[in-house]
Amino acid sequence: MPDLTEEEADALDEYYTTHLPPVGPNGTGFISRRNARLLGLDALSTDYLMATALATHKSPAQIIGELVREKLARTAAEPAEVP
Repeated sequence: MPDLTEEEADALDEYYTTHLPPVGPNGTGFISRRNARLLGLDALSTDYLMATALATHKSPAQIIGELVREKLARTAAEPAEVP
């Protein structure tokens, strides 16, 4: 691949500064339906994440973070098992 000239680099910088790529559940975000499959999520988990993301206007990563924090809070509230 040839090196870019200063003009080409400036043009690309200007383009991507003013034309941000779309992100979210439409297939282009960090955790999109397409990428969720690559992460090993099953169809039910992916569908839940996408539906919840659309309904709450949150990213799938935010939803996963909330689920993890809820699980940790529940686990911390449970009495410890004594062997």
